[in-house]
Amino acid sequence: MNSEFTLAVHSLTYLSLLPEKMSTSDCLAESASVHPVRIRKVLSMLKKNGYIASKEGAGGGFMLKKNPHEISIKDIYTMTSQGTLKPKCKNINEHCIVGANMQIALNDIFSEAEKHFSEFLGQYTIEDVINKVKAP
Repeated sequence: MNSEFTLAVHSLTYLSLLPEKMSTSDCLAESASVHPVRIRKVLSMLKKNGYIASKEGAGGGFMLKKNPHEISIKDIYTMTSQGTLKPKCKNINEHCIVGANMQIALNDIFSEAEKHFSEFLGQYTIEDVINKVKAP
């Protein structure tokens, strides 16, 4: 899994807690303790996929476009991290039964694991994350 997933969930949760207020990428970056350029990349992806809206200029920023209970954690995972659980086997040795087939074997296993993981994430929404953030 990559950090874009965590930053996307963080951003959506943050924006959900301020439903009537525009938030800048700098505010979101500060909240997530990352460089604003990293958060802008994630915000761009969220905007492109219809989760947030933006307004440029003075008083501008980002605002949640969907209801938190409609935003599935599974969808955010699929958008940001699908396939990242698979191990990377860079060097293939065609002369060894293990070396020649390790990537295929692990891809089969991890594809199945990712399917189950994705189904598990489908049980949760941004609203669930909000509830967990509010009651640590």
